[in-house]
Amino acid sequence: MKIESMRLKNYKAFKDVYFKDIPAFLVVVGANGSGKSTLFDVFGFLHDCLKGNVRQALDKRGRFAEVLSRGCDQRKDTILIELQYRMEITGVERLVTYSLEIGEQNGAPVVLKELLRYKRGRYGSPFHFLSFSKGEGYAITNEEDFNKSDEELDRETQKVAADTLAIKGLGQFERFKAASAFRSLIENWHVSDFHISAARGRKDAAGETEHLSETGENLPLVARYLHERHPEIFRQILSAMAKRVPGVQAVEPVLMDDGYLTLRFQDGSFKTPFLDRYVSDGTIKMFAYLVLLHDPRPHPLLCVEEPENQLYPQLMAELAEEFRSYANRGGQVFVSTHSPDFLNALELEEVCWLVKRQGCTEIHRAKDDAQIAAYVAEGDQLGYLWKQGFFGGVDPQ
Repeated sequence: MKIESMRLKNYKAFKDVYFKDIPAFLVVVGANGSGKSTLFDVFGFLHDCLKGNVRQALDKRGRFAEVLSRGCDQRKDTILIELQYRMEITGVERLVTYSLEIGEQNGAPVVLKELLRYKRGRYGSPFHFLSFSKGEGYAITNEEDFNKSDEELDRETQKVAADTLAIKGLGQFERFKAASAFRSLIENWHVSDFHISAARGRKDAAGETEHLSETGENLPLVARYLHERHPEIFRQILSAMAKRVPGVQAVEPVLMDDGYLTLRFQDGSFKTPFLDRYVSDGTIKMFAYLVLLHDPRPHPLLCVEEPENQLYPQLMAELAEEFRSYANRGGQVFVSTHSPDFLNALELEEVCWLVKRQGCTEIHRAKDDAQIAAYVAEGDQLGYLWKQGFFGGVDPQ
């Protein structure tokens, strides 16, 4: 399920943006404050809406008035988030659109419109398989019966709270195919907020073990899970560590006598392994990224901000290749960066940049810029072009 386009209206700095032809591996650059974090926050916002409700997700970001773009009237203007993604339905890949419009009424946020639609056949307009407004609407229960006409499809009316996504409730039921698939997509997004301090040290052995958390605090637990349940994958991670981080020969999750877990690293220059609190930040971070990117059940979407922090510049090309490999295996990866070395490892179609003009953010694609494309065709690297100011409107400093 690959996201192909995104439309944002009145979401913070994104006053009115339509971003199409999104690749499986996308890297975003731009000056501080240009909107990189906001772009990734769209996915975090939808994830929070699904975990709780729209009001809670807005409150986390300062309430409706703070999320609404500057200059808007909160009494009448609305926030629109629209995603298009491809998914297989009855053996055919179809372009599905999810549209969410949020407004405020009597001081409370309301889902004014929530739609899921796609074309049932080659021709005609997209059909609405889920349509809700202010907590009331319908969903189609036999959407995969393509032998029936639109009029013969079964509509099941439902009610939800006015500030709750319909896909949150209906997506739990298999009979609502499109809603269930999109709910699963959102639930499995990973928006990284990795902290070195959280990943270090002893951990209670009873925590989440299968997937690396957003902050990475369960890194030893996931390492132990991979070591015990997926030894071949763990060996691949160790092999990658040996190539990426000179001197590291092995990493072992160790269960201490008091029931806590920690990581033990073996450096080629030492006879005795040492615990993770004595290992560099860069070593811990590279190991965490490799654990994330070798997940046996990959996330459909990863969002990672500035992965270059604490890592040697020489590691940027290898890290970019790890992200690209993950995307090639079927996941989708969005990365923001300030690293020219990271950019130098990228292809033209993998890069976009953000520019803020008069308080509003614009998105530009490197492949659409004739001058940048010409320089890359002649052998120049994107990081060099960025540093030299060829990304229009961006101050590389």
